[in-house]
Amino acid sequence: MNQVYATYVFDCDGVVLDSNRLKTEAFRRAVLTYGEEAAQALVDHHVLNGGISRFEKFRYFFDKIAAPGVSGPTYEELLSAYTQAVRNGLHECSIVPGLERFRQATAGRRWLIVSGGSQGELREVFTARRIDHLFDGGIFGSPDNKDMILARELGSGNIQKPALFIGDSKYDYLAAAAAGLDFVFAAYWTEMVGWRAFTREHGLRTVDSINQV
Repeated sequence: MNQVYATYVFDCDGVVLDSNRLKTEAFRRAVLTYGEEAAQALVDHHVLNGGISRFEKFRYFFDKIAAPGVSGPTYEELLSAYTQAVRNGLHECSIVPGLERFRQATAGRRWLIVSGGSQGELREVFTARRIDHLFDGGIFGSPDNKDMILARELGSGNIQKPALFIGDSKYDYLAAAAAGLDFVFAAYWTEMVGWRAFTREHGLRTVDSINQV
């Protein structure tokens, strides 16, 4: 890539951390008391909507999936169970190889995390895993969505253009495009169904990981 960027924006799950599968399993297990069919429906919705926050997905579950009259955990209880499972997994999952090396190669450029994950949870995990210092532009997540975060950080001058967003979902691309950021699709850990056709259709550059950016 010949373009020199002032800012690099990273999604977290599937880009910096190998955490997509653990989050998918956490969604499934959280709602199993509502039945296998309902749990699979939530998993399908989650995978098709990568990058969207857990808050929206559990609201969707109660609005569109959970059968009326079926008893089970409340919205807050599901959030709590999911959060606990994910927090444990985020402390143990793999960090993308070469992260420190890529940071050295982009010295003087600003780095940010813009994720659908919980902002407080991300900051806690990144600090515990000693990679928070790499992201001098900040670590941002839900409850604000990616469109809101990008608009806010562009408006404050925290994101300087030209800027590159590295993500692994359709929403990552759409949010980057709406904000006027270039985009690279990180494919190695993605769970996006049909990503090859999507990236071809939109002429997106794909890489296995950030090492190839």
